[in-house]
Amino acid sequence: MVESAIKQLFTELGIPPKISIEGKIKHYSAKNIDIFVGDIFEISQEMVGSVDAIYDRAALVALPQKTRLQYTLHLMKITNKSPQLLIAYHYDQDIVQGPPFSISNEEVGLHYKDNYDLTLIYSNDVEGGMKGKCKAKENVWLLRNN
Repeated sequence: MVESAIKQLFTELGIPPKISIEGKIKHYSAKNIDIFVGDIFEISQEMVGSVDAIYDRAALVALPQKTRLQYTLHLMKITNKSPQLLIAYHYDQDIVQGPPFSISNEEVGLHYKDNYDLTLIYSNDVEGGMKGKCKAKENVWLLRNN
């Protein structure tokens, strides 16, 4: 996340953030909101504390395939396998190179089926396709502890 977007968010909310540095991570916080700036692999469970839920709209799909497994394992570790709303896209990656990268339903299962009950709650064609070049599906998953 671009740090200027975080500053803009707090300005728009009219909330002055408390800013602290924890190792290589910059932490913006206010009542009911915590945002960390830096490499997610530098973030620990102690830093984030208790997590009620995860909303992954653009993280998993932004990562190349070789990093996704490391990311999903780390996310589960630092959040104590909190429930998750995951948005993924599926399309022909031979036609369009990511990001966002194509993540099939099978790949979602590969990352999460051993730790979560997976429910595909929404699947729809992306209007205009992926970058206007090929058909694409947007899939929204609810992941709950099993």
